[in-house]
Amino acid sequence: MLEKPRYIDMDKCIACGTCAEKCPRKVVNEFNMGLDKRKAAYVKYSQTVPLKYAIDAANCIFFKKGKCKACEKFCPTKAVNFAQEAKTHVINVGSIILAPGFESFDPTPYENYSYKDSPNCITSMEFERVLSASGPYAGHLVRPGDKKEPRRIAFIQCVGSRDTHHSNNGYCSSVCCMYAIKEALVAMEHSKEPLETSIFYMDMRTYGKDFEKYYNQAQEKGVRFIRARVYNISPADETGDLIVRYATQQGDINEDVFDLVVLSTGLVVPQSVRDLASVIGIELNRYKFAKTSSFSPVSTSVPGIYACGAFQDPKDIPYSVMEASAASSAATSKLAGVKGTLVNEKTFPEERDISGEPIRIGVFVCNCGVNIGGVVNVPEVAEYAKRLPNVVYVQENLFSCSQDAQDKLREVIIENNLNRVVVAACSPRTHEPLFQETLKSCGINKYLFEMTNIRDQNSWVHQNEPEAATEKAKDLVRMAVAKASLLFPLKEVKLGITPAALVVGGGIAGMVAALSLASQGYRCYIVEKSDKLGGQANNIRWTWKDEDVPGYIQRLVHEVNRNERITVYLKSKIVNVEGFVGNFKSTISTNGGDQTEEIEHGVAIISTGARPFIPDEYLYGKNPKVMLWHDVDRLIEENDELIAKGRCAVFIQCVGSREPERPYCSKICCTHSLKCAINIKEINPEMEVYILNRDIRTYGIREDIYKVAREKGVIFVRYTEDEKPKVEYKNGNLRVTVRDHVLGLPITLEPDFISLATAIIPEEQGELATLFKVPLNEDGFFLEAHAKLRPVDFATDGVFVCGMAHYPKPIDESITQAMAAASRAATVLSQKKIEISGIVSVIDPETCVGCMGCLEVCPYGAINYVEDRKICQVNEALCKGCGACAATCPSGSPQLMGFTEEQLFAMIEGALGEI
Repeated sequence: MLEKPRYIDMDKCIACGTCAEKCPRKVVNEFNMGLDKRKAAYVKYSQTVPLKYAIDAANCIFFKKGKCKACEKFCPTKAVNFAQEAKTHVINVGSIILAPGFESFDPTPYENYSYKDSPNCITSMEFERVLSASGPYAGHLVRPGDKKEPRRIAFIQCVGSRDTHHSNNGYCSSVCCMYAIKEALVAMEHSKEPLETSIFYMDMRTYGKDFEKYYNQAQEKGVRFIRARVYNISPADETGDLIVRYATQQGDINEDVFDLVVLSTGLVVPQSVRDLASVIGIELNRYKFAKTSSFSPVSTSVPGIYACGAFQDPKDIPYSVMEASAASSAATSKLAGVKGTLVNEKTFPEERDISGEPIRIGVFVCNCGVNIGGVVNVPEVAEYAKRLPNVVYVQENLFSCSQDAQDKLREVIIENNLNRVVVAACSPRTHEPLFQETLKSCGINKYLFEMTNIRDQNSWVHQNEPEAATEKAKDLVRMAVAKASLLFPLKEVKLGITPAALVVGGGIAGMVAALSLASQGYRCYIVEKSDKLGGQANNIRWTWKDEDVPGYIQRLVHEVNRNERITVYLKSKIVNVEGFVGNFKSTISTNGGDQTEEIEHGVAIISTGARPFIPDEYLYGKNPKVMLWHDVDRLIEENDELIAKGRCAVFIQCVGSREPERPYCSKICCTHSLKCAINIKEINPEMEVYILNRDIRTYGIREDIYKVAREKGVIFVRYTEDEKPKVEYKNGNLRVTVRDHVLGLPITLEPDFISLATAIIPEEQGELATLFKVPLNEDGFFLEAHAKLRPVDFATDGVFVCGMAHYPKPIDESITQAMAAASRAATVLSQKKIEISGIVSVIDPETCVGCMGCLEVCPYGAINYVEDRKICQVNEALCKGCGACAATCPSGSPQLMGFTEEQLFAMIEGALGEI
């Protein structure tokens, strides 16, 4: 491994910025996509980790001309070292995970788009930097050419994607539709005046979980969606405005004028990454992404080397996060024999006893770049905090969460003998654990920390009221200090862990998850409600890459059945669940209750799958030649006469999907229908095949089969939700009538059979969700803890989700998510002990009258009624600190630690200015 010199001693650098301030050399700032300039002595961006400066040797005056050294002269810690040399490190590893990312397509080859000629035609990545609070314009929506605030913005889709004319990028980049919608909505939020946004697209590919809802919301908020192909963008006049010329799907030629045009550029593999792949020896596909199979989605062609993220295929953040965990699981499985041999456990100093000490509060107020400081007068808030009771130290930080700021916080706590800390910054949800760990490293109980959100709850919602926002920030800080004065140390309970996993659902995802954990040495129990393993995949014949699904299932089932660490329960269901993370007890009922068995496990993975929607439209169930997608698979496999001798086939997409009852895309339907259509044309080239669709959503390199289908003569007819196809049976023939989107006229087809691409709907999961205390979304799929950061976790610790129980997805993505769930589960099972949060409710037995009101409202089943004492008690291991019991009890017996009545009343008094 080559480590390039940065010419700055990282141990000495304190990120003061003096080197950049004194450096006379300005160069294009590549991080801001060339929209501004940086110095040759620089830090890439404000929140980089570690926050240490570097010198750009390619642009440094000293390296170019042998003179200057201003940075060395003024550096207060003597951190500049021009004599640094590159270092080569040899690291012995058992596996390699490649996650080198992507680069945005350079639209320069699109000469007709005027990208190089007009500063107001920019790429989506450049627009991201325009909108960013840490970007060149501090988050203010202006166009680069003249810093004018735009009133009309156009987004042009598929620039460098789905295109073999200007590039070899025939694939869909998967993310562009969604980020264009996001950018349009964010731009509307940033604009001080009403902003018109228009998105020019071919197919709207909002196929992910809740993506379709976001698309619908954008339409409701006024984003215009224009289905058209833009063929020319040119300057309107000296104003810098741009004329966008486009052809509609009906063939009409139109033009419109915009202040700013954003090119939604695709994802490509950088040349440096291709070179890396060549050095390592892994195989790439025709688009230079890492070549993998559907059944081993993170394994490259070289054993022990895994790929994840956009290097494996164009993809969004949630799937990249899943794939990263999946790659970790795959690597861990191969290294199970040496697990833990190189682990260095993190240790903390002994906790300081602060009882008897006077209260000494430190307050740290964060600018968060301009996220907070661009609205709130942070110096004024910091100065105000100095006057609050018990506050002995106040500090203003640019980014309180940066590594440098954390190191400084640690020093300040120790030097000033602080015993309570208040941070006024952004969201505690994401940053509170970081600050709490810093307290622990100082020997301070982590619950002697209070964080107040002056970003999400203040600067973001009061962008146009800086004075009021500043006063509100003072109020929030005052409230936090009032509470901090009453904080006391809380203890976390340490419990043992049962090193076993329960997997609910025996489809492909469930089996893969169980095998992944078993390969790491953990016992697994698979509970499957049917009489065989495989789930809905038993109805699938092949993947879109022509891989044999029945053969794969057979191998999986064989591996599961012969694995001594896996126990399978068929025709079984979970009827009771008790316990908590690390220590669950679940009761399994088999054969309708004839047998029951209780098992102990540390984690649970829910992989209960989903099923096809059974429609009552298009004559389904009334005519045998109107069938579902997997019925067509069977016809193709058996070379049925309807295929071999048929004249016409019609596929109808979005049957039961993208409708008010099920407002989501079922994701797999377009790919499956196209694959069937191609197979039919290969068997019977003369057969007419029509696919009636609302959008074709062949994302990623699945776009190839869309291209192949068109080349083979498959005909695509687009319909709208308001004008669905009409299916009749007349004179012994099926008849389909649909309005042709090009001609604008109805056409009539007489197919030999009709295939309905029906929605994928969740199983009835209410009972299981209640047992494990995990939520379902409004569509009935299990709801993960965080769509991007924790896509396989639940808010309930120790319970994970994968496969179609989470959302409809193809086999390769189900396998990836199953491996990711196994990886996350292993992070629990691999621990010797687990710590239970100190923020739990405690019921005072002296004042409890046993009314059981708290027991009835507890959503986690954490409260028990003690019959002989006629009182209620809290099981701390089950309690999640929601406070429902404390809010319900008429006698005030339950108190939520960290949020006691005394502390809350102090905050209320602080809000009223009474401290």
